[in-house]
Amino acid sequence: MMIRSAEPKDCDEYLSLLFIILKDMELSLIQDLGEKKVFELMKQASARPAYRYHPSRGIVCEIAGEIAGIAFGYTHEEEAIIDIPLQQLLEKKGLSADKKLFYEQESLAHEWYLDSLVVSPKYRGKGIASNLLDALPARAKEANKTIIGLNVDQANPKAKKLYQKKGFQTVSQRTLSGHLYDHMQKEMISQSEFSVPTRTT
Repeated sequence: MMIRSAEPKDCDEYLSLLFIILKDMELSLIQDLGEKKVFELMKQASARPAYRYHPSRGIVCEIAGEIAGIAFGYTHEEEAIIDIPLQQLLEKKGLSADKKLFYEQESLAHEWYLDSLVVSPKYRGKGIASNLLDALPARAKEANKTIIGLNVDQANPKAKKLYQKKGFQTVSQRTLSGHLYDHMQKEMISQSEFSVPTRTT
């Protein structure tokens, strides 16, 4: 098992995993355009560094050459620009630039925000989500942030329990795409929390 930065060659695999949660969120763009078209648009947008799912924003867990899990995130300050590449592609293809994957503000001020954490169904129950979470403080440090934030669906208590185990605490509630979420944060208070291994066995 290896935790490493995402790379362009991983794009198809990590987008396929992302679609597991995107479909669960019942996003209007996917409902309007269909999964295949949105997937292709996201793949094109992922080549642009500013995009929400550009490889530079992600880490992956690789097992035997296969992407078993992923985590993507960005800073609060970046949230205003991360979806512009996809909107530009929509407009270029004659589709409404007003269409978006996400409409609501997700992050809070001063945090590095965990946009998504997904484990392949094939590899669940092997501690992959835990290992990915352990790697996040280093990503936050790279962005000069000491707070990691995330939103967890209130209908997913198992995920919330894992986040609590990793030191996250609920700070607010919000509605995203019609679903009620708890916004949780973890503040790193010691240098050791920023030093995590990139390879586990």
